[in-house]
Amino acid sequence: MDYRHIQFRYTDTLSEATLAQLCTLFDAAAFWANRRRPEDLATAIANSHPVVTVWDRDRLIGFSRATSDGVYRATIWDVVIHPDYQGAGLGRKLVQTVLSHPHVSQVERVYLMTTHQQSFYQRIGFEVNNTTTMVLFNQPLEALVGVEAGEIA
Repeated sequence: MDYRHIQFRYTDTLSEATLAQLCTLFDAAAFWANRRRPEDLATAIANSHPVVTVWDRDRLIGFSRATSDGVYRATIWDVVIHPDYQGAGLGRKLVQTVLSHPHVSQVERVYLMTTHQQSFYQRIGFEVNNTTTMVLFNQPLEALVGVEAGEIA
């Protein structure tokens, strides 16, 4: 199939219609992101830079975003290509588009979390890193070990 007409676009916000397409895309292609709410996605997008969308004419077929301090660290989030378009190099181009943005391209380290696609990202140049990954699940501030609500100024 000829994909020369596919467009990769940087954006700052998504319209309500595009957010609805993004929810549909996540439901079709991302088990880890299905059932996300448009209003929550709008908040995540507003706090991300860059945000990249991939279009087949007026159909949203790909998406990714990153957060970055612009110097030391960046993290790539939500890399997704619609299943009908996978295997054509669009996922690689999507990640490369995020990586080439000035907010990401100059940082010392770019992080990315993936559940089942390690080999895909390794082909792009990412390495497995078992030494720095930790997670804190959202919880009330009082539940944090050694921190009392009154201690934070």
